[in-house]
Amino acid sequence: MELEIRDYIRVIGKRIWWLVGIVLLATIITGVVSYFFLKPVYQASTKIIVNKTNSSASLEQLGLSEINFHIKIIDTYKEIIKSPYIMEIVAKEQEQLGVTAGELIRRVKVSSVNNTQVMTVSITDGSHERAVQLVNAISHVFEREIVNLMSVDNVSILSEAKPQSHPSPIKPNVKMNIAISFVVSLMAALGLIFLLEYLDDRIRTEKDVHHHLGLPVLSIINKMKPEDVVNVASSAIPKQAGEPHVTLGQQE
Repeated sequence: MELEIRDYIRVIGKRIWWLVGIVLLATIITGVVSYFFLKPVYQASTKIIVNKTNSSASLEQLGLSEINFHIKIIDTYKEIIKSPYIMEIVAKEQEQLGVTAGELIRRVKVSSVNNTQVMTVSITDGSHERAVQLVNAISHVFEREIVNLMSVDNVSILSEAKPQSHPSPIKPNVKMNIAISFVVSLMAALGLIFLLEYLDDRIRTEKDVHHHLGLPVLSIINKMKPEDVVNVASSAIPKQAGEPHVTLGQQE
């Protein structure tokens, strides 16, 4: 197992600059695109509470079945809020914002916490101020129109959306995008490095001989430098006549 880990490190080390270059390039491109080219999207929310119709009754006077009834009716209210009837009224009353009922239906989300009588109405928009204005308008229209639709007066706005001086967009999440890009590019670079190593059948070392051919190494020829070639060539030139020389086995 230790040898396998060393082999992995060796393969990565041979192309470490590929790894660094791919990861660095991918994260830089992701950061630039996320920060400069993707349009920010903001979200604003309001909370609506579903009360008992008779407001004079206290919470202790409500039976369990009646509380369950109000919790179940929230599902109906969710559909009513996102209905074309409510959204057309909002679009007409807020016509200066230039949104249609269809756009509002696609961008509005209504949620509720389990076993509670509170609903959260949220909307996304490219402008934080416009998102605040739209979600407040939707909540007020729903509170007003539910009286006519179901002949009940049990809906109240618990909290309105407030404009913020420095709002943070929900999209794009630059840090998250960069983190995802880093992980994905790292995995892709490692995969590419190991693929190139697998496809590379050139023999460079004695380990490659054993790995690719399955043969033992009998001898190794060292790599020669240019000056070594010159020295070998010069030593092969015969000596000039009269020059002193030494012959193996010659006695003095």
